[in-house]
Amino acid sequence: MSTADSQQRVVSGMRPTGALHLGHLHGVLKNWVKLQYEYECFFFVADWHALTTHYGEPTIFEENTVDMVIDWLAVGVNPGSAALFVQSKVPEHAELHLLLSMTTPLGWLERVPSYKDQQEKLQEKELGTYGFLGYPLLQAADILIYRAGFVPVGEDQVAHVELTREVARRFNHIYGREPGFEENAMLQSKRWVRKPQALFSIKDCISGTG
Repeated sequence: MSTADSQQRVVSGMRPTGALHLGHLHGVLKNWVKLQYEYECFFFVADWHALTTHYGEPTIFEENTVDMVIDWLAVGVNPGSAALFVQSKVPEHAELHLLLSMTTPLGWLERVPSYKDQQEKLQEKELGTYGFLGYPLLQAADILIYRAGFVPVGEDQVAHVELTREVARRFNHIYGREPGFEENAMLQSKRWVRKPQALFSIKDCISGTG
């Protein structure tokens, strides 16, 4: 990771739960191809995220990971311009997720809109697990570990980025934060634009950024 301004850093991932389709191309990958030349980008295979709903099918991830990355390269995602990696190969994601889980109130996770929505949509799966409930917290760790300035998300994921801000705010309140954190967080919360994926700014979500 370079020493460049972290607010010019983008983090985004995709779960290896199945074959990619046109929705991924137009909703995500075309955006990645453009962003990789404008920002310092980190694009990853979110295999731990896939476990939150497909924990009974771990054998599908390896093959899907290879196929998915081949598709990324085929549409123009350039490993010379963006960092590509598999989430589970960077254990610090899990470590930060664990640390954040120590200070995040359970009610915050239960109130995330996508929690009940996804349970209703995926009724054939047993999703009464902490892994599924804590999905947004793992996402927060993905963002904060790289001190990302921008996160491309769909509208259904905006609440997760907002939760990331609150999780970081609470963490910083307990363990210390930089002066002006509240003002910067509020200012940057207004900077998300662009559909179908918004480029959501979370500048200064965690103390010590830069």
